[in-house]
Amino acid sequence: MVTLFDVLAHVPLSVLHRLGALFGWVTFLASGPYAARLRENLQKAGLARSESDLQSLLHTNIREMGKGVMELPWVWRRPLEKVVASVRRCHGWEHFEAGQALGKGVIVLTPHIGCFEVIGLYIASRMEMTCMYRPPRWKFLDTLMHEGRERGQMKLAPTDLGGVRQLLKALKKGQVIGVLPDQVPGNGEGEWVPFFGRPAYTMTLIGRLMQSSGAAVLMCHSERLPKGEGYALHFTPLSFDATVSIPKQMNAALEAVIRNHPEQYLWSYNRYKVPRGALPPEAVKEY
Repeated sequence: MVTLFDVLAHVPLSVLHRLGALFGWVTFLASGPYAARLRENLQKAGLARSESDLQSLLHTNIREMGKGVMELPWVWRRPLEKVVASVRRCHGWEHFEAGQALGKGVIVLTPHIGCFEVIGLYIASRMEMTCMYRPPRWKFLDTLMHEGRERGQMKLAPTDLGGVRQLLKALKKGQVIGVLPDQVPGNGEGEWVPFFGRPAYTMTLIGRLMQSSGAAVLMCHSERLPKGEGYALHFTPLSFDATVSIPKQMNAALEAVIRNHPEQYLWSYNRYKVPRGALPPEAVKEY
């Protein structure tokens, strides 16, 4: 698999994206559960005004998800400077610098939009950064993840207590950390709050990190540009109302970002699942 990734890394990004669009359709047609979840999540999100709009969004999303898979060898195995150079535009970097200037660290929330892998590499090419990640079941994929992500000044922190301590330590030093805010946490690590009108178990970690460090919080998403031209990054500062649940506000901010590029969001992810041992949303009085 590593050899295959190395071979694909030498293929132009534009070609990989064309192959990815085909791969997306093959995956959609070959996997019933995958196709059903993608279709259901898109339909219930209420983003389409008509059935034709829904079908158009669905078909575009199928192609974009395939591109996301096929670009991984290029992002993980290409020289770091080449990957960083693929970021053609960076909007809102001044917000990142303003957050850094406060001296209490910066929390960067990177949702599953576009090529979110490139965000960490872009930042880590400039400064120290620690990103939380969930170790995969397959050993070869874990190896590829570490080799592809831990470049520049990047460190990875697993999704366990030790990883949380690693994030806090980085923030105490005034450094940058990255977290995927739309990943389903384990039982006891989240709360049920709305996400596109449906209850989704959402991590409370961000609030705890903010309270412990006083760090600035930014949302950053990566927009995949057409024809393999590269990527555009968008940084947006977030502020929170102390009287409202932080996970609820975070999901609202996520929704606003996703609505800008719904075709590039990972709708096939099982965002609404009930973690093992957690009470289902209908058993919770309010969410």
